[in-house]
Amino acid sequence: MTPARVLILVLAILATSGAARAQDFTQRGFAEVSTILYPQVVPGDSTRVVADALLRYEVRFRVAPWLRVAGGLDARMDTHDQVERRWTVDWSDRGIRRPPIAVRKLSVSATRGPFSLEVGKQFVRWGKADVLNPTDRFAPRDYLTVVDSTFLAVTAARGIYEGKADTLDAVWVPRLTPSRIPLFDQRWSPIPGSVRQALQIIDGGAVYPEGGQFGVRWNHLGSGYEFSLSFYDGFNHLPLIQALPPTDPRERELVRTYPQMRMHGGDAAVPLRWFTLKGEVGYFTSRTPEAEEYGIYVVQLERQVGEWQIVGGYAGDFVTRTGSGQLFAPDLGLTHAFLGRVGYTIDATRNFVLEAAVRETGAGGWLKAEYSQAIGKHWRATLEGNLIRGDADDFIGQYARNSNVNLAVRCSF
Repeated sequence: MTPARVLILVLAILATSGAARAQDFTQRGFAEVSTILYPQVVPGDSTRVVADALLRYEVRFRVAPWLRVAGGLDARMDTHDQVERRWTVDWSDRGIRRPPIAVRKLSVSATRGPFSLEVGKQFVRWGKADVLNPTDRFAPRDYLTVVDSTFLAVTAARGIYEGKADTLDAVWVPRLTPSRIPLFDQRWSPIPGSVRQALQIIDGGAVYPEGGQFGVRWNHLGSGYEFSLSFYDGFNHLPLIQALPPTDPRERELVRTYPQMRMHGGDAAVPLRWFTLKGEVGYFTSRTPEAEEYGIYVVQLERQVGEWQIVGGYAGDFVTRTGSGQLFAPDLGLTHAFLGRVGYTIDATRNFVLEAAVRETGAGGWLKAEYSQAIGKHWRATLEGNLIRGDADDFIGQYARNSNVNLAVRCSF
């Protein structure tokens, strides 16, 4: 029986059990419809309106005081061919498009004293910074729309020891879950528009590495400070894009490969009188000859003033070995930039968020504004605008014609 069918069976059992033990069973979900409007077209993609519908259902069940099961499904469809048209239930998240029905999460967790163990498909997040997390190595994303990425769960075994001042977190992942990168023939493509106009780009698929990934993170909470050290050994969930030898001068076949990666990293937070100072750094090496070796660091200030939350910082990088492959790397793409976020809670039903990334040279900039309002107990409407400007050879600036307005309506249950 496939993992996806196991999840459906588990959800059915939990729902039945929940009727008899309601105090141990919780369920929630939402249905959301969103529409993105693009004022400009781009080479190879003339679509100006994209609609997307998402249905999410999640359950949690406490089998015993020390044992819990959690599961969730996503079902979706769209108008822009970013969702597979084959109605299958997906577990692996290895398709170039979003699956129509996906196992979002399915895990079993056990707790005994200071020890906990979670096994199954789950979300693993590391790091303390808010604007960019270089040490967050078990967190692949869906980048089909680069400025509106979402996290993907990984199939893992995760053990945590929580002491009074120290926490030890160990993670083992048996197979790679890659980030989902923009489609080559759409407006968020990592391939320059001039290349797509001159050549026919063919997706040659992906070559996934064999073997598992392992990481460990130690966090210490001191008097007036907190820091952690982390280590990761596995693969980069962001791909190298390599061209195969051409058989036709008018075509290019591109293949995605995932280089070996080892990371040494750390993060820290120090609450001061007027703000909290946070920092995070990761240094990445690789045995794959085509891959770069580099470091990413983030320094940020954070302050909460009444209903305002203000975060501002700088992200930088340094390269110790250049690589020959083209890496699709939004984390590196946001370095050498000032990053910020301002959030304001207007009242119990309304909030406003402003995010920005500005290259230190002025070569690229991105501004996002979001207003969200609850309507009654179950409904929420969100209006979002993204303004992107910059040079064509800058990671941010290459999407200058992708400025957009997004309206989403959600009904929660």
